[in-house]
Amino acid sequence: MSHDGVRLRAVMRSVVFLTAGALAVPTLASCGSDDESGKPLAAQDIAPAGRDLVADGGTLRWAVDDVPETLNTFQSDADDATTRVAQAVLPAMFRLDAQGRPQRDADYLESAKVVDTEPKQVVLYKLDQQAVWSDGREIGAADFAAQWRALSGKDSAYWTARNAGYDRIEKIERGASNLEVKVTFSRPYADWKALFSPLYPKDVMGTPDAFNDGARRKLKVTAGAFSVQKVDRKDKEIVLGRNPHWWGRPAKLSQIVLAAVPLDKRAAALADGSVDLAEIDPADASRIALAGRAKGTSTPLQGATPTGKDENKNESRQKKKLSKKERKALAKFLRQQDALRAFTVRRSLEPAYTQLALNGSEGPLADERVRRAVARALDRTELAKVVLKPLGLPAVPVGSHLALSGQAAYADNSGALGGQDTTEAQALLADAGWVPGGPVKDKGEKAAGSEGKKSRKSDDGAESEGGSDGQYIVGEDNKDPQDHTKKHGHGDESSKHLADGKQYDGRKVKQGGAPGAYAPKGTAAPADAKTGLLAKDGKPLALRFVLPSGTGSESLGAVADSISRMLEKVGIRTEITKVSDDSYFKDHIASGQYDLALYSWPASAFPATDARPIFAKPVPAADGSLNVEQNYTRVGTDQVDQLFDQAASTLDEDESAALVRKADARIWAAAGSIPLYQRPQLTAARRTLANAGSFGFQTPLYEDMGFLKKGAAPSASPTKD
Repeated sequence: MSHDGVRLRAVMRSVVFLTAGALAVPTLASCGSDDESGKPLAAQDIAPAGRDLVADGGTLRWAVDDVPETLNTFQSDADDATTRVAQAVLPAMFRLDAQGRPQRDADYLESAKVVDTEPKQVVLYKLDQQAVWSDGREIGAADFAAQWRALSGKDSAYWTARNAGYDRIEKIERGASNLEVKVTFSRPYADWKALFSPLYPKDVMGTPDAFNDGARRKLKVTAGAFSVQKVDRKDKEIVLGRNPHWWGRPAKLSQIVLAAVPLDKRAAALADGSVDLAEIDPADASRIALAGRAKGTSTPLQGATPTGKDENKNESRQKKKLSKKERKALAKFLRQQDALRAFTVRRSLEPAYTQLALNGSEGPLADERVRRAVARALDRTELAKVVLKPLGLPAVPVGSHLALSGQAAYADNSGALGGQDTTEAQALLADAGWVPGGPVKDKGEKAAGSEGKKSRKSDDGAESEGGSDGQYIVGEDNKDPQDHTKKHGHGDESSKHLADGKQYDGRKVKQGGAPGAYAPKGTAAPADAKTGLLAKDGKPLALRFVLPSGTGSESLGAVADSISRMLEKVGIRTEITKVSDDSYFKDHIASGQYDLALYSWPASAFPATDARPIFAKPVPAADGSLNVEQNYTRVGTDQVDQLFDQAASTLDEDESAALVRKADARIWAAAGSIPLYQRPQLTAARRTLANAGSFGFQTPLYEDMGFLKKGAAPSASPTKD
């Protein structure tokens, strides 16, 4: 669930960042000042409390988007709820700390290290002697081998989402004892810590039928603090209970119920006691913050009348103006507000960032100079403020495509492209041939852009034939883009496929390599560029900006409006189109039917592996289509691909991180996507709930979550017990 737009379920499922990057261990000390990766911009907010302060027992009801279609995280339709179940019930060899870095999970591993590099890389895992599956069988080499065979990509009968890393394994064998697992790689693999997290039992991975169907609706054998007790699709919930065979610290909670609650219903669910913990959007966060104010305040609650004694007359007059239906709705709202006083909002930053994507496959943005001009026109700090400042979170723009501040591979490489500079942006556009006030073809002829969309209004403001109710155009008149009518459009049914290979070949676009990345030294911006919109060959410079329209997309709309105004200052007009959430990715982003778009990518502890498909250079497939993997901007270079490959094959961690940073600098220079801000993470939690909330990089230690004992209060930092 996202606070700033569509949750990229289809993308997240295909990328499957469900390696150790999804799991967590206790916080480590922060980096030194000489570490350019820095530290997380915001700390996690989970009301930490020592286990001695947390009561034994109780049921936590936790809102999720939906009951997952599968409990197998390695299948294409796995989602966030699948991840949450896996974290609670399955082993993970490595988990992330609060800085997004992998650490050994001592409940399962005594040690894991590279013991040989020549002639082959060999990793030796030494398992904890108490580590057993819930059926009593020891966790061992047979489980590792079954998972490798299922995910290696060599047997097409296994319906896997992807096989990154597992395809590099040559063999797995038992070590000196049953507690040792020896993994030999066919070629070096830097991200070996990403593997076997989570680890499924051989019962799930052993045969294609078990893999494909056996773990979709149930998990009979587990090895975590909790086990799966029930998957109830009728009541839309999953019940997790204590695992009696768990050898680690016993779970404080008796049960965790993952309940499916839509984003727009969560405030009501919190108020009526249906859930105790839920990620929420900024509007609901404001409601809860207001509800937390002391009774008797004269501050209105989301449009409700003041309740202070001195305002009784005003309140009475206002109530007389309301209809019976309105008075009933107001009374319900105020009852909910009273119930919401039992909750607080815990705030942090999600391990994901929102980017502006520029489709470089056709139109004006196929020219790198135009893409760079768009980037140089943006004040990324101001865009971050639009979303984060009202929430009280640090409004710092993201400086990397491949990591976030605090992670080992992070460095601010935005200097490879340059900061906001209107003059330079105008000069780049002039060098690309876009001039202010150029002759524009008559109404009805196609404008520049990915689909050549016609303008909604002619010069006199009348509606033009090609107009869309879901569009408004920034730069075509002086109307404030905030005043547009927000009607929802739908994608063309004919555009559900990926970009057509024949069109790609015919255009002969060199991805990320258009000449003239910088305006020649001394090129002056046109004198009237500050106010004149640009044109070339009779076509105005108009870019189609596609956005989702569903619940939670309001902040994306505000960011898009700000971007449009910034682009207008350098002569670029934008045509904003809002489409349904279901259509947004399938019919627009994945199929390339956009010029500009806003969507998010998760941060991974293993970018050399996980980020490569997102930035790989698209290549024509044998059937004539264009294979873009997850690179929906369709901008890539051979050099970036080579740096990813080198980073994934370099066993020295510092050298591998340096190669990832070099790749990121090249991605910035190609200007196919512009990272904007780390996404906000807002979680409503019952005030008595400890060790749960907005986790940041570090996902929960499920066994430590619970409700505070009577009279207890959260501590400044979690304690180990």
